[in-house]
Amino acid sequence: MAEPRDIFIVCNAVDELGGLQQWAHDVSGLFTDRGHRVTLIGVEPADVHRDYGDDARFKKLTLHDHHLPRKGWFRTRRRASQQAEGARRLSALFREARPGAVVIAAQVWAGEWVAAADTTGMVTIGMSHESFEASKNSSRYNRARIYYEGLDIHLALTETDADSWARAGMTNVGAMPNPLMTVPETLPTLEEKTVVTLRRISHDKGIDMLVEAWAQVGPLYPDWRLKIFGSGPDEEAFRALARELGLDDTQIFQGQTDDKDAALSAASIYALPSREEGFPIALMEAMAYGLPTVAFDCAPGVTELIEDDVSGGLVVTPGNVPGMAAALERLIKDHDLRVRLGEAGQRSVQRYSPDHIIDRWEALFALLER
Repeated sequence: MAEPRDIFIVCNAVDELGGLQQWAHDVSGLFTDRGHRVTLIGVEPADVHRDYGDDARFKKLTLHDHHLPRKGWFRTRRRASQQAEGARRLSALFREARPGAVVIAAQVWAGEWVAAADTTGMVTIGMSHESFEASKNSSRYNRARIYYEGLDIHLALTETDADSWARAGMTNVGAMPNPLMTVPETLPTLEEKTVVTLRRISHDKGIDMLVEAWAQVGPLYPDWRLKIFGSGPDEEAFRALARELGLDDTQIFQGQTDDKDAALSAASIYALPSREEGFPIALMEAMAYGLPTVAFDCAPGVTELIEDDVSGGLVVTPGNVPGMAAALERLIKDHDLRVRLGEAGQRSVQRYSPDHIIDRWEALFALLER
């Protein structure tokens, strides 16, 4: 049993809709179950709120009761003043911690507050919950270089991404994958004529490309259905795209669901059309259900989970819509292939069990404390 620690996980917003916040709540619970005292901290209130439930096992709080300004000289100056106040609140929380405490900046923006706080005597960890390429193509790359450089370690989600950060000049890098939290209640038969995805409906998740791919393959198999569960800023635009392509958007877009088990167990194929990902929790969930997935090769996390045509599903060149349509058709036509890939994926994803991942975390804490 590892030594109990105080663990602070700092993210942009505690109750924001998104995979990162789901990860934060999941690992907070897992750490607490191991005897650690966890505080989950948000910098500001959520923009798109999601109710993750009241988990009394760990403490949750938000540093600022309002959204902080982002751009412009005056706004930047104002935010600096507010950030200093938030950093003072963090420092006060950290001073109450027992020896051996750990601070995890789960997002780069939140990492600015951690960098500004007093973390003397604490293990400090920064995380990039996206691929190196996704960071490189955004402002987060330079900010990670600035705010994570002074931390004990900067964790990517895969060894491949960690190597990319190291080649870019960061010397304090490592890797830590997401834990598999899904335990299916009802396993799919893979007989249902349904392709499913559970996604935030936004440009980065590639729903437009999935709709375009379905316009190519769906009409060839009129007894099959594409069902997209979720909501997001681009839903109306993608519904309009579906109609332009001759598809029935009311059949495709199913809205938000709280019954993930029903959505996944009633499908035979999962689709991951993302333009960018980290270590996709949605893909891990599909694999836990034994659903074969068609995914764009948009991040090392995808190919760490899926061995193309061997385990977990089929991987397609990023942005190759005809390739995604062809891969979907292959699985639609071949029940035995669905079963083979789904069963192999279900076995392989178990290497990310919660116990195994938390063991890795605790070993990392002990290593960094030396």
